Amino acid sequence: MRSLHQLVHSRARVRQRYALFPLEGYPTSRLPTWPDAEVRVLAAPALGAQFVQYLIDLPAGTRGEFAATDALETFYYVLFGSATVTADRPVRPGSFSLLPPGAALSIAAREASRVIVLRKRYEHVASIEPFKPLHAHESDVKAEPWASNPSSRLQTLIPDELQHDIAMNIFTFDSGHGLPCVETHVMEHGLLFLEGKGMYYLDGEWLEVEKDDFIWMGPYCPQSFYATGPTPAKYIYYKNVNREIAL
Repeated sequence: MRSLHQLVHSRARVRQRYALFPLEGYPTSRLPTWPDAEVRVLAAPALGAQFVQYLIDLPAGTRGEFAATDALETFYYVLFGSATVTADRPVRPGSFSLLPPGAALSIAAREASRVIVLRKRYEHVASIEPFKPLHAHESDVKAEPWASNPSSRLQTLIPDELQHDIAMNIFTFDSGHGLPCVETHVMEHGLLFLEGKGMYYLDGEWLEVEKDDFIWMGPYCPQSFYATGPTPAKYIYYKNVNREIAL
């Protein structure tokens, strides 16, 4: 928050095909099943997204949960802190899970913890068995050079298999490196910056971005990125994949 003597301004942008939100501008709220948590709704259908993404801060000794539903799949990623999740599974920064419809999620914070949680409606395919719960840590996933550039590295957190209609990836770029083209595609993104800073190209506009910024990109939003600053830039992002387009 700025002092009373400072001018009020923001890097926030809300456009038809994208939105950029610095953490500073998000008011916190609560959810009925997360009564002790500070919750920020990063993306929702009200914005144009076909998913919901939360940033949840849990004080030490508190817990929250999302009930099981036959319609929704749930992904979480631990940003900081120490906690246990459903079935007393210990998690630490970098831990993540993808839970299928019918699976509940509960998180109990051992120490102050921050997680992102993404929920979307699972797109069933009659000929494909639904996926099983996936639990891992980002250190388990090898960072592969992207576009033959070892200074641009991609970690594919969820296997690219047809049972999955969701991708969650981590991109890391050394300073001065980035995506080699402007991408335009039907998938939408929910993207949270984890480290560093850079310039993001969104629908014809170059915007400064840094740690804790969130970006929603709708279908067919032209997009690209390059890293600036003294340290690598790193972000985690969602996209919808592997399904026929509904008509």
